[in-house]
Amino acid sequence: MRNNLSGLLHRYMSKNIQTGGLPTDRAITPALLTRRYRPLFPKAQPAIALLAGLLVAGMGTAVAGTPLRVAYAGSMGAVMDLHLGPAFAKAHHVQYQGEGQGAYGLAHLIAAKKLRTDVFISITPGPIEVLEKAGMVTKAVPVASTAMVIAYSPKSRYAQDFAAAAAGKTPWYTVLEKPGIQFGRTDPQTDPQGQNIIFTFLLAQKYYHQPDLVQRILGPVENQKQIFTEPSLLARLKSGEMDASSGYESAVKSLHLPFITLPDQINLSNPAMAKAWYDTVHFTMEVDGKTKTLHTQPLVFYAAVPKDALNPKLGEAFILFMTSKAGQAMFKETGYNPPKGGDLS
Repeated sequence: MRNNLSGLLHRYMSKNIQTGGLPTDRAITPALLTRRYRPLFPKAQPAIALLAGLLVAGMGTAVAGTPLRVAYAGSMGAVMDLHLGPAFAKAHHVQYQGEGQGAYGLAHLIAAKKLRTDVFISITPGPIEVLEKAGMVTKAVPVASTAMVIAYSPKSRYAQDFAAAAAGKTPWYTVLEKPGIQFGRTDPQTDPQGQNIIFTFLLAQKYYHQPDLVQRILGPVENQKQIFTEPSLLARLKSGEMDASSGYESAVKSLHLPFITLPDQINLSNPAMAKAWYDTVHFTMEVDGKTKTLHTQPLVFYAAVPKDALNPKLGEAFILFMTSKAGQAMFKETGYNPPKGGDLS
């Protein structure tokens, strides 16, 4: 365990020295590193604190330079912070500063000018449309795509049942109805994944002829017993704090978690299924005090440079890098599929 932690922290510190993975006004401290890795290793806090202290003591001050600020959908943490961001920063001799949260939440912060970023990367067109309406972007480029899956913890007492479902030996939704199952998802108010898992279950109701499946497993739209922040969701699953969760195939593969593949008719990955399947479901939710009807959107990641970006040319260069052969190889290595669909403009 200690060797694994040491390797993680060394990579994290190395990244920040070369690329400025944290904002320039935040000092890299043992406490900061301990908070960063607490979700992944909840039972090893003394070891994390000790290693962080030793590493920081010998690191000195991070190299200063022009920062590239990237705000991205929270599920993209691994590919952005460990692959694309550092590679681009090294090639362009700049710092990389990544911020991962629910894409709708980030879009509203950018639209309200409470967050300035050089690149915004959204899952589904919805958050991009928030910025279009605010006059903050005029174009967004597809950079990758993914599919909805059901991820499960190898530490769950029902792990064998989930494995049987993944092998097609038993319906996956029957495992989620077993006594005491803790299922996790994200907030549909702030995160597209929180909406997409509801769409997936609505489609599953039709596909499997289970008319009350949503209520049986998810309960109400805003079921606080199931809702967690996107960055912590899969970390909690990995640690065994929950049995199963919603997930994007890309993020689940990045963390090497087991998962159940879902049919194209319900996984929101195939634009060819939109008219016959995806477009046939919707749900309503209170948004800013108003009842809003939500519809499905393809699981495509779009990147845009906001109009108030501090380094717009650097942002454009980063988008070109993500769509390049090298960038697409990094996406593929971390579980993402090629981009689908055209530019949003």
